[in-house]
Amino acid sequence: MRIPGRALLGAVMGAALFAGGAHAQGPQVNIQAVTQPSPAIPQYTRVDIPVLRDGLAARSNGRIRVTLSSWPERNLNGPEIVRLVRSGQVEIGGVPLNTVAGDVPMLDMVDLAGLNPTIGQARQVADALLPDLNRQLERFGVRIIGMAPYPAQVLFCRERVNSLADLRGKRIRTGGGSINDFVAAVGGQAVGIGFPEVYGALERGVVDCAITGTGSGNGARWYEVTTHMYTLPVAWSVYGYFANLAWWNRLDAPARDLITQAMTELQDQQWKLGEEATEDGIACNAGERSGCSIGRLVENRPMTYTRATPADLQALRGFLTDNILPAFVRRCGAPCGETYNRIVAPISGVRFEAR
Repeated sequence: MRIPGRALLGAVMGAALFAGGAHAQGPQVNIQAVTQPSPAIPQYTRVDIPVLRDGLAARSNGRIRVTLSSWPERNLNGPEIVRLVRSGQVEIGGVPLNTVAGDVPMLDMVDLAGLNPTIGQARQVADALLPDLNRQLERFGVRIIGMAPYPAQVLFCRERVNSLADLRGKRIRTGGGSINDFVAAVGGQAVGIGFPEVYGALERGVVDCAITGTGSGNGARWYEVTTHMYTLPVAWSVYGYFANLAWWNRLDAPARDLITQAMTELQDQQWKLGEEATEDGIACNAGERSGCSIGRLVENRPMTYTRATPADLQALRGFLTDNILPAFVRRCGAPCGETYNRIVAPISGVRFEAR
């Protein structure tokens, strides 16, 4: 398509003025960011790299430079990342909220097991809770500047699982938080293992099953050490992009505005990817070429999968009401129950009732 010369000139001049202005409005901003548990997953390759690393450099005409790494590239594992952000060794760190909810239990409220049957509701809850979460987090010197999901969190197992009843007695890897309460409710044994170590644990039979996103497990090649997926969407592993609060507050307004713009774009892309990658991950792991466009198609020993029954979906909601919510409030305290009922219950339709 031919673009009229005047329109093209105007677009180029506008971009140059925007970029040049941003560049001229302050000194160099260098950001260390560690965001994903694997360098191979699309959340990293398709969004964080082009938007956070390359996009910010382009938006700022090189003024903002992001040195971006995944967890394994920095030999890091989950909870360590927020500690590095708090200490100022890393300006931005990405980690699932349930992984770090031990320090701020309210973080687990965003993505309680069984809470969000759809990714759309998961985003509603995340957006609604963000102001309250940041009030809690700022006491620890950090704040969340963005939240995003992985694909639906499902079970990858070494043997076939057809229903929740088949999980009884199984050792199941979780990322912590309310997923542990879910595993206990179904009669399994929760085992805490960092994401980079899960492949080896499945391979050796240390655990029978592991919970992660359909696409995340594909990216980490769990199909090589498991045979079956049970696709009940237990949760979405919503994660936060945590920023060091002192660093964030020191940023001049133009730099902070550019980072905020980039994070808005990044969140929109990650939520869209989370939705698309859910079914894509199932298809790719199962060797279904027609449905696999994001992940890696498994052609040698493709996995089998079982869809959740309506009865199991109803049972999961019952676990939320009877087990998961009460256990969460015990960990978090009565004010968390009040916050849940004020902010989340109108979205989820499930209230917390003190017992």
